[in-house]
Amino acid sequence: MSRGGTGGRQRVKTARNRTASSTRWLERQLNDPYVRRAKAEGYRSRAAYKLIELDERFGLLRGATRVIDLGIAPGGWSQVVRRQNAAARIVGIDLLEVDPIDDVTILQLDFMDDDAPARLAEALGGKADLVLSDMAANTVGHPQTDHLRTMGLVEAAAEFAGDVLRPGGAFVAKVLAGGADSALVATLKRMFTTVKHAKPPASRKDSSEWYVIAQGFKAAPRVDP
Repeated sequence: MSRGGTGGRQRVKTARNRTASSTRWLERQLNDPYVRRAKAEGYRSRAAYKLIELDERFGLLRGATRVIDLGIAPGGWSQVVRRQNAAARIVGIDLLEVDPIDDVTILQLDFMDDDAPARLAEALGGKADLVLSDMAANTVGHPQTDHLRTMGLVEAAAEFAGDVLRPGGAFVAKVLAGGADSALVATLKRMFTTVKHAKPPASRKDSSEWYVIAQGFKAAPRVDP
């Protein structure tokens, strides 16, 4: 691999066994300031800065002592939570194996498995202040199908948040372009005081991802027998 360029930009020549698309990906990585910053600051991925920027705007981590991280791999979001709140109890889940993070409980499990919600709640040991979801379904290349698959995960995460959040808690989830659909937004507005969409600067401009931020969880009304 040889690198060069002008104005500090690094260019990558296509190697014998490297496709043009992988060359473009590598060049983008080498020239991404968030990638360089993550490496310098010890974060596992540039995605850490998405949470940092959302927190700066919405104050998500203030006072969050119990946090659940859905789709934790590779661990950048939980690293951010740990650095912001050293004493926070953090539980994460992912299908992929994740290298250990100090004082973070990590379950290698499909969130959609029937026993996953109970195992997460048990590991947390109390009501959550914040439920984070950076989950996205594996894409199949068909935009409508990809959207439906990812929204299915978001809806499941929202339902889970309704079960585990304390009153006043918050829920953050990755959605695709256009944000959460109207039915999910209506559901979230019944569950939370405020529901907003945001695209943090760390999210690449050509990415379709947005985030829905729901704050001020309302306690479920008591049903008398």
